[in-house]
Amino acid sequence: MAIATVNPATGETLRTFDELTDDEVDRKLTRAVTAFHEHRRTSFAERAERLRRAADILEAETDELARLATLEMGKTLASAKAEVAKSAKGCRWFAEHTEALLADQPHDVGDDSANVFTRYEPLGPVLAVMPWNFPYWQVFRFACPALMAGNVGLLKHASNVPQVALAIEDVLRRAGFPEGVFQTLLVGSGKIEAIVDDDRVRAVTLTGSEPAGRQVGARAGQNVKPSVLELGGSDAFIVMPSADLDEAVDNAVASRMLNNAQSCINAKRFIVHKEVAEEFTRRLVSAMEGLRIGDPMADDTDLGPLSSPDAVETLAKQVSDTVAAGGRLLTGGHPIDRPGNYFEPTVLAGIPDGSPGHREEFFGPVALVWTARDIDDAIRIANDSTFGLGGSAWTRDETEQRRFVTEVETGMMYINKFTESTPEVPFGGVKNSGYGRELAGFGPRAFVNAKTVWIA
Repeated sequence: MAIATVNPATGETLRTFDELTDDEVDRKLTRAVTAFHEHRRTSFAERAERLRRAADILEAETDELARLATLEMGKTLASAKAEVAKSAKGCRWFAEHTEALLADQPHDVGDDSANVFTRYEPLGPVLAVMPWNFPYWQVFRFACPALMAGNVGLLKHASNVPQVALAIEDVLRRAGFPEGVFQTLLVGSGKIEAIVDDDRVRAVTLTGSEPAGRQVGARAGQNVKPSVLELGGSDAFIVMPSADLDEAVDNAVASRMLNNAQSCINAKRFIVHKEVAEEFTRRLVSAMEGLRIGDPMADDTDLGPLSSPDAVETLAKQVSDTVAAGGRLLTGGHPIDRPGNYFEPTVLAGIPDGSPGHREEFFGPVALVWTARDIDDAIRIANDSTFGLGGSAWTRDETEQRRFVTEVETGMMYINKFTESTPEVPFGGVKNSGYGRELAGFGPRAFVNAKTVWIA
């Protein structure tokens, strides 16, 4: 993929960028090592002050930064502004909490004369391979804890959001982080393996597709380097008879359509108890058909374009193949004939086993509906997936709530609320959704040496 800004709402190429040469990448890696030796010696207070200044810049320039994200990947301007604000929140949260999270941890070894503790020390340059769908937040949720821990960052962002990538580096530099502490690498995916192989890079984090995660995670393993992978998801949204159907439908649409329906934690598989399945599905179809589709810069747009023509083509094939296998198309199902990368809000029911709807992640405005006989069947369907990122269940029955929390195989489970990420709580999945955790206390400890110290 060319490194370029292509407006998803129009298909117009607005700006292109040259890929860094191998020599330019080498110089940036050398700069990262030099910066690390200086940055690791700064105090938590110094790092926190710089992150707070980054938050100030994000808040002061929200409109400009948000428009850049909308221009490059097509999310609505309102959601882009919310993402920039969330990134500022992340800066402030880790500025406030990281020192305590990484404080020396004492250990009682039964010897009062011994001083034994764990000290958390930074590893060095960390390569972050990041996706386009949340081009600010995905980066800041890695960068804030990593920089606070004393590491330095190397960002290989998605090739369709180069201006956002450069803007993030610029914000952190203006906030006071010295040259080399956080650098954007404008390179294609073909250069990632060589960068992972380089001894100057000490760890890797990737948010993206399952195939990309397998490749990068395997390469990190070959080099005996720690990695964190946050991959795809096909989150279950379970609705039981005691749920408030108005609330459930409103949240179902909001979760499915979040970020133009391009989020790893979108609700994608709607598993509805047979007693309320017909009514829930009727209301879901009506709500999806009522969405306003249009220019993502417009205030009244509910659903903007997908990120690329390839995304539209992939989604269209997944839908048509699921219908060909026996799925029922209740509404939508086709690309929209207009400039840009638009796809109709779609509802599919009766998803056949083995079809794309059953086994693949749908990264676009498609709701997949199953009918469950009872709670056992609902849990079975929810777990019948290779993914295990997040999920939600809508029920007022406390026994059902406990069963969903305990028995649904996910990294995150929300009850009467759809899945979200926020700095205060851990984020990550199981199965093919990846490994490791981001945010909360896990973020600062993701890329540190937990060094045992014993002073007799």
